[in-house]
Amino acid sequence: MNPNFLQTPIPYLKGVGPNRAETLRTELGIETYLDLLHLFPNRYLDKTQYYKINQLQPSGADVQIVGKIVHIKTVEQKRGKRLVANFVDETGQMELVWFRGHKWIRENLKLNEPYVVFGRTARYGSTFSMPHPEMELVSEHQQGLKIAMQPIYPSTEKLSAKGITNRVISKMMQQLFLECKGQFPEALSASILEELRLISKSEALFNIHFPKNQELLAKAQFRLKFEELFFVQLQLISKKMLRKHKIKGLPFDQVGDNFNDFFNKHLPFELTNAQKKVIKEIRKDMGSNAQMNRLLQGDVGSGKTIVALMCILLAIDNEFQSCLMAPTEILAQQHYNGLKELLGKMDVKIALLTGSTKKSERTLLHNQLENGNLNILVGTHAVLEDKVQFKNLGLAVIDEQHRFGVAQRSKLWRKNEIPPHILVMTATPIPRTLAMSLYGDLDASVIDELPPGRKPIKTVLRFDGNRLKVFQFIKDEIKKGRQIYIVYPLIKESEALDYKDLMDGYESIARDFPLPEYQVSIVHGKMKPADKDYEMERFVKGETQIMVATTVIEVGVNVPNASVMIIESAERFGLSQLHQLRGRVGRGAEQSFCILMTSHKLSEDAKMRLQTMVRTNDGFEIAEVDLKLRGPGDLMGTQQSGLLNLKIADIVKDNQILKTARYYAIQLLKEDPKLERVENTAILYAYSKMLKQSNIWNYIS
Repeated sequence: MNPNFLQTPIPYLKGVGPNRAETLRTELGIETYLDLLHLFPNRYLDKTQYYKINQLQPSGADVQIVGKIVHIKTVEQKRGKRLVANFVDETGQMELVWFRGHKWIRENLKLNEPYVVFGRTARYGSTFSMPHPEMELVSEHQQGLKIAMQPIYPSTEKLSAKGITNRVISKMMQQLFLECKGQFPEALSASILEELRLISKSEALFNIHFPKNQELLAKAQFRLKFEELFFVQLQLISKKMLRKHKIKGLPFDQVGDNFNDFFNKHLPFELTNAQKKVIKEIRKDMGSNAQMNRLLQGDVGSGKTIVALMCILLAIDNEFQSCLMAPTEILAQQHYNGLKELLGKMDVKIALLTGSTKKSERTLLHNQLENGNLNILVGTHAVLEDKVQFKNLGLAVIDEQHRFGVAQRSKLWRKNEIPPHILVMTATPIPRTLAMSLYGDLDASVIDELPPGRKPIKTVLRFDGNRLKVFQFIKDEIKKGRQIYIVYPLIKESEALDYKDLMDGYESIARDFPLPEYQVSIVHGKMKPADKDYEMERFVKGETQIMVATTVIEVGVNVPNASVMIIESAERFGLSQLHQLRGRVGRGAEQSFCILMTSHKLSEDAKMRLQTMVRTNDGFEIAEVDLKLRGPGDLMGTQQSGLLNLKIADIVKDNQILKTARYYAIQLLKEDPKLERVENTAILYAYSKMLKQSNIWNYIS
């Protein structure tokens, strides 16, 4: 078959035409034969097996049974009536049930005639029932078309309204296979097919759309999932290899006075083994001749800032400048204050640049950067402006990386002739499977232990009825000199409602914690930035004991004296948000607490989230649960939800296949980096075609 045949526009397929083609394009994004071929069924109805009534299981599966109707009756219920038929075979009896269309159904049902019924079963007491079954007389059933397992394709209301039903899509698919003669170009090498005992591409595509049985379907799914993940990994790993060979890095071969002076005299605490290990990995990267691109993951409070500072000092020892970029002014300000404090009286020049830096200060700052008098620039997106030019930028540290777009990060690359080393930091732990896909072209380091002296935060779940006890607990903590956060949800759709919740909450707190004995701060999104900063500042200085806020405090505010985090309507928060909020306390040596307040009405997902929070403080475990509950697209936020637009594989459920695919991609590129060997011709051809399509994977990290 001509490989370009699959690029034929879909209106040319027999039975499609311009109107249907337009609906397929807008509803399912199908423009070519290839797009249709890659519209995979999301489930299958197994019509290969006939069950006996005594074999039925309460699994909720669709099953097929042969038997006879022996009795029909109408049963009154609270609303309307239901029609019930007794259906029997030689092993037992069950009920067929209809809630509508009684008259027509009753007239057409034949008693004591053999039927094949098909549908989903449910068990009530010891009896099984099947609502609204598909029914066929055995005599008709035997003459019908035998697709062994019926594929069910993704659909939308518009498709159904335009008459493009599941049956119509199945017909289109049969036509496509006829026109392609069921032959599709192979995309994997003979050795991979053999080692993994994979079926061929043509067989896999046939059995994904028209499976003969469960076993062939499973083989087809494995083959196509492996291939999809294999090419994703191939792209990420070859990018990483190319960067290491092609993009020369700045060699930081000096470990000089600044690094040693800080290590010996200014370290506020002994580094943990995890921090030492990470610094070693980074030093090795920056000492080689390749550009570093490393992801540093560490839970809230695990000491990423110290690691970043030690890398910055290495850059200064090698006569290069550094910048540290944070997503918000509050966080940038905090990084700036934190670094200044850590550096103490060391001779290192550091400055802060944000949207609210005055013009006169900016001009001075720009000059100091360009003539090399400034060693470290901490800032927000303002750092990316074209006006901001460095004399020699050697290291860029990006905090909370998922909040920056790719285009913004690439601007940093252009701030120096030779691209600077890049260290990307995140306190949002990324599950391993996701990291392998989203950041497969970055080297990853993890700080997986907390600094000594930190006590794990105690987390409890309390219902609204316990509020008075919780208030008493707050008063006791304030008596000990501690500070409290009370956080309300902020959900865009219902800003007015959220604002009302926050103000109601604030008023009841103000009533229960009256002036002058108690001082309460409030911070929310509708306030002017200056007012927000003023309130934050009061809390940081300890002038107010309680901070009532929306989630603006989620990232980065560091108040070691705050020991209690109360999260109102905790069921409305996502897991990673709950974990980030909890990380605002527990920063001092005192025992800290996180209290999750909820109503009694909780969905299953909400229960799972809250139980996970109570059970563990481990960010990675929390991220894994979050990934299972929300799926990869939602986890990375809208900016990156398109990245995981996989056709058949699922990064969470198929993580074993992902690991296998990554292993084979690494082996292949080690042995044949340019895919020049004859046996890899099929892989090279498929790979080049993918790169031509502006593949989303080109834009990651």
